[in-house]
Amino acid sequence: MSTHPAADAPRGHVTLPSLAASVAAGEKLVMVTAYDYPSARAADRAGVDVVLVGDSGAQVVLGHASTVPVTVEEMLVLAQAVRRGLTAPLLVCDLPFGSYEVSDEQAVATAVRFVKEAGADAVKLEGGGRMPASRIRAITDAGIPVMGHVGLTPQTAVALGGFAAQGRTVEAATRVLREALAVQEAGAFSLVLEAIPSDLAAEITPRLQIPAIGIGAGTAVDGQVLVLHDLLGLTEGRAAKFVKRYASLLDAMVDGVAAYADDVRSGAYPGPEHGYAMPDGVLDAVRDGFPPAP
Repeated sequence: MSTHPAADAPRGHVTLPSLAASVAAGEKLVMVTAYDYPSARAADRAGVDVVLVGDSGAQVVLGHASTVPVTVEEMLVLAQAVRRGLTAPLLVCDLPFGSYEVSDEQAVATAVRFVKEAGADAVKLEGGGRMPASRIRAITDAGIPVMGHVGLTPQTAVALGGFAAQGRTVEAATRVLREALAVQEAGAFSLVLEAIPSDLAAEITPRLQIPAIGIGAGTAVDGQVLVLHDLLGLTEGRAAKFVKRYASLLDAMVDGVAAYADDVRSGAYPGPEHGYAMPDGVLDAVRDGFPPAP
């Protein structure tokens, strides 16, 4: 049984108005990624507000080096599994790279698929320039809520100089603020601020009328998001500076599989308690009908 009060507590479905009300009441929003049914169940039971089926699944689930290769079809499979595991959190799905850049019509068509085929409550897309703002406006006009994402945008990290903090010069900080306001003006219901100086996030957040959810953006934002595999210690290698590990599940998984392998090789598994018995007399009757062993 969980020792956390939020776990297993009955809750109503999180909605856009309830998110806004939480922020107005000074409550911090909790957002986490999920990519399958078990991780969705864990997030749901833990009492988070928003679950993001992030294109980071390309890396932490599918083994790609970046978020770019993941397809709409792959993201839909992940999102469908997550939807089946959620009862209360708002479900947001990333639109993967290449699925909305061509035109407003392409963006709307992709967003509609996530709503119709995966049961998404909202979609998320990156950037705050003229193109992303146009896509946000078109998708929201079609009746689908959109979460924005500015600062470090992984889908276009190459153009930003790599996976590095953004907004550290006057020009760059001004750009991040301008993009955040553009995302809001385009109709987004919230936005993610990723990998920007804490002081900059503290200047941007009060200038917004929509919730700002940070990842590597300090504490002055309205909530936080982390990749599930990062916070649970399921990823290998050096983590981003903003990641705090709350568990070491990869080590536990390795230990568990290694213990199983040792038991199989030593004959300790399976034991008598793991097998099935036949009723008295059945084996003798079956044996009489079997051909002799060579």
